[in-house]
Amino acid sequence: MINQPNPAGQSELTSQEKMVQGSAWMTASNIISRMLGVIYIIPWYMWMGEHAKEANSLFSMGYTIYALFLMISSAGIPAAIAKQTSHYNSLNEYRISRQIFYKALQLMAILGAVFALVMYLASPALAHWSGGGDELIPAMRSLSLAILVFPCMSVIRGYFQGNNDMMPFALSQIVDQAARVFYMLLTAFIIMKMGSGDYLAAVTQSTLAAFIGMLASMIVLIYFLRKQQPMFDYLEAHSANTYEISTQELLMETLKEALPFIVVGSGITLFKLVDQFTFANVMGMFTKYSDSQLRELFGIFNANPDKLTMVVIALATSLSITGLPLITEAITLKDRRGLSKLISNNFQLFMFLILPATFGMIVLAQPLNTLFYEPDRLGYMVLIQACFAGLFLGLYMLCSNMLMGMYENKAAVKYLGIGLILKIIVQFPCIYLFEVYGPLLATMIGFTLTCFLTIRKIIKVSRFNVGFTLRRSLLILLISLAMMLVAFISRQIFYLFLAPTHKTTAFFIVVFVAAIGIAVYGYIVLKIRLADKLLGEKVGRLRHKLKIK
Repeated sequence: MINQPNPAGQSELTSQEKMVQGSAWMTASNIISRMLGVIYIIPWYMWMGEHAKEANSLFSMGYTIYALFLMISSAGIPAAIAKQTSHYNSLNEYRISRQIFYKALQLMAILGAVFALVMYLASPALAHWSGGGDELIPAMRSLSLAILVFPCMSVIRGYFQGNNDMMPFALSQIVDQAARVFYMLLTAFIIMKMGSGDYLAAVTQSTLAAFIGMLASMIVLIYFLRKQQPMFDYLEAHSANTYEISTQELLMETLKEALPFIVVGSGITLFKLVDQFTFANVMGMFTKYSDSQLRELFGIFNANPDKLTMVVIALATSLSITGLPLITEAITLKDRRGLSKLISNNFQLFMFLILPATFGMIVLAQPLNTLFYEPDRLGYMVLIQACFAGLFLGLYMLCSNMLMGMYENKAAVKYLGIGLILKIIVQFPCIYLFEVYGPLLATMIGFTLTCFLTIRKIIKVSRFNVGFTLRRSLLILLISLAMMLVAFISRQIFYLFLAPTHKTTAFFIVVFVAAIGIAVYGYIVLKIRLADKLLGEKVGRLRHKLKIK
């Protein structure tokens, strides 16, 4: 628990309560944002008509490279800002925290301009190297505009994160996604249904929507900064001021912390880039697919499942974002017991959230694929595989951030590198043997090794109760499997009179089966008091309202 002045006069929260509260905000934000990012696919995909698969593939290709530029342009600063802010706040050095924030904003404004220009100028070469051709260039250039805004926006988010105030962070994400989706759908409808019908122009406007969303997000963040300025002024005025650090030292210290975050934070994107730069080339060696067909296949395993599985992976992201400053705080205060408990709780919350979500998506893979894309056996089979892969991606996000929160940056980078090398080694044989299923299999193999090494290091450093965590995780697994069985039986019953190959009936299957699954899982975890232990005593109120004894 941080020993800090409290101008609001409110009681301090424990680390677990902060974790649950922050995770609640970030989980809600990520789920709403991801759901918006999923729902838009239904009309957008339909409006693209016969070009839907190619349009979605081009959109995904552009975003993969754009995601890497986002990481490079922000230089890992946001996570480092959160870590450094939490570190100095725990020492009651709020003046230093604020200095870091202002200096980072200045630096990020410059980096944003530089990398936006680099991405714009490099778009033709990157488009051809990635297999998108000339069609991808306009989309990538429109995405470069978002690079101007993202670095400064992410620094502000990191500052709120470091202060354990996740509400502005969460709301900015929701507004970002809402504005982005609105602009995407508006321009896609105007171009495809009222205008020229040029799907490449529609894709370009859809990628430009990232810039629109970030502008909206910045407005929200600036509002909260201004609103909370009196509190920050108060904390700075009551700062201990026992440390004297120059501006240059602050920047160098923050950059030193930032570099590992850029590498580790780019992990999933790097794995995807391996797929993007190898899939078409390797497939072209032993198959006779055309370029258009290869783009469609790439979309089936890379673009389509991502829109759905990232909803689940977002749960792990929520935990990692919330947990980072709390873990750093425990390390700074040398609270080994608190650290051990926090690590164990993080793993348990991860299992508690991601297992039922993943198993539910596996059961509903066919109607989900029909609802958001089209009835296609290959599509939903790949989606099932992507759900399993999502477990490892989510675990990587959680573990790597926990490890870096404990100042084990070199180990986190090293373990990612080992996993990436393994991914590259097995990529060719996996694609050769399993074609479209190969890249995801290679990703699972690579991240399995990375996660194993990372967890082993976390155990060594934190010495958390592994036996208890495994027993609790096994219990969650059994409950999730029970829910999965009930959902599967329910799905088969609905299949008797509702076909999963039509969008309308697929929608009803997804809604009803998901509702049954949530009800079963929720009832069990409330009945055995597991939810109370992981989410806090306030959950007991829900149990009383539902009259579950």
